[in-house]
Amino acid sequence: MQKAQEMEALAVRTGDQSYGAVIVKDDKIVGLGPSRVVVSGDPTAHAEMEAIRDASRRLKTADLSGCEMYSTSAPCAMCEAAASWANIDDLISGSDLSPGGRPRINRC
Repeated sequence: MQKAQEMEALAVRTGDQSYGAVIVKDDKIVGLGPSRVVVSGDPTAHAEMEAIRDASRRLKTADLSGCEMYSTSAPCAMCEAAASWANIDDLISGSDLSPGGRPRINRC
């Protein structure tokens, strides 16, 4: 979670929203995601989406089975759906490390 908080701080330093996320596989960070919505002008550039994109590039696969996502806040519906489609195993959010379980589509 510390690295997700560092991504949140990076987002703020660069003029974006205060959100950060990381993706971990086998106890190694494989995806980093500061929010880039404001600086990129992309409404889908949420921290979680950026972390998923980064992990997919690094691992050279869209299948992120075996990964966990740590986010500084609970993912929105778009980000949770993307995590589900990427087969992420678990979502952990907030400073209290709230377990969110396996991502689901239409959790609301």
